[in-house]
Amino acid sequence: MTSNELDADERNALPDSTFAFPRVRKEPLNDARHVRNAIARFDQVRDVSDQERDEAFTRIKRAAKKFGVEITESSWKELGKPSAARRSSDKPRPQAPKKDLYAEAQRRKVPGRSTMTKQQLIEALRHQ
Repeated sequence: MTSNELDADERNALPDSTFAFPRVRKEPLNDARHVRNAIARFDQVRDVSDQERDEAFTRIKRAAKKFGVEITESSWKELGKPSAARRSSDKPRPQAPKKDLYAEAQRRKVPGRSTMTKQQLIEALRHQ
C-alpha cells in the first residue's frame, strides 16, 4: 500500500462530507490522487440518483480546484467515459488513423494537409 492509499480504518474515519457521494460513502476526495480516481470511476458508482450525481460533480470540481487537478468535463455525464468519447475535437489523438486526422484537418481547413504525413497532421492540428 502506498502512502496515498486509505486503509479501512482511515476510510471509515473520514467524515461523509469528504466523499463525492456521501450517502453511499463512495469516492473520497481527500487528495489529488483520489480526486482523479473519482473522476475516472464516476460512472461506476451504482444506486445513486441523477441529483446525487449533480451534487457529486460539484464536490469533485471543488476538490479538483483545491488539489490542483485539471478537470475539462463540463458535465457529470462526461466523467468516467473513455477518452475517445469525451475528447475534444480540438485535440487530435496520436493513435487516430491518418484518414481521421486528415478529415479533421480538412474540417479545420489546414493548408497543405494533402501532402502531410500522419505526424505532420498531428502537429498541424495541435497548433491550430
